[in-house]
Amino acid sequence: MEAIIHGILLAFGLILPLGVQNVFIFSQGATQPSVLKALPAAITAAICDTLLIVLAVFGLSVIVLQLEGLRLALMIVGIVFLLYMGYSIWKAKPTSLETEKSLKARKQIVFAMSVSLLNPHAILDTVGVIGTSALKYVGTEQLLFMVACIVVSWCWFFGLTFAGATMKKMDGTGKLMTIFNKCSAVFIWCTAVYLLVGLR
Repeated sequence: MEAIIHGILLAFGLILPLGVQNVFIFSQGATQPSVLKALPAAITAAICDTLLIVLAVFGLSVIVLQLEGLRLALMIVGIVFLLYMGYSIWKAKPTSLETEKSLKARKQIVFAMSVSLLNPHAILDTVGVIGTSALKYVGTEQLLFMVACIVVSWCWFFGLTFAGATMKKMDGTGKLMTIFNKCSAVFIWCTAVYLLVGLR
């Protein structure tokens, strides 16, 4: 039980703060015609988080982080994706939610992967916090700790999607969603700039 509770609390602590990943998943719930059509983004983000958690617990991602060239490449690609994603969200029009202008499943998957796997801060958090915390446990306890972190991740992303869909229903005029889109785009661009500064 200690390992499970520890995993749940730790995963919530890492996933709760506002980040590009959370903003994107929430926005898909709010801008897609239905919750079902927003699921590709949520499922992709959850799968990516699952992959990072598994790698962190088993220590494989530490090797990746030691390769400076690969880290630099990931950051550059991540910055480009963030800039493009910010532009797409900025241009999104809530009044056209049920038209072809909402993100297709393939684009949702690509964006969700980019904000999950190409975000150096997310990787460092997962490896540095979850990875090191997992060292406290061995065998079955370590497995339970890992599963608890993964379950929290899946529940969180599905919850964000439903929260976004709920906000859309409450926002009949689309004005609130327009403001949210603009703020989300600015936040994403700021994150890209922050990463760009970190390259120096």
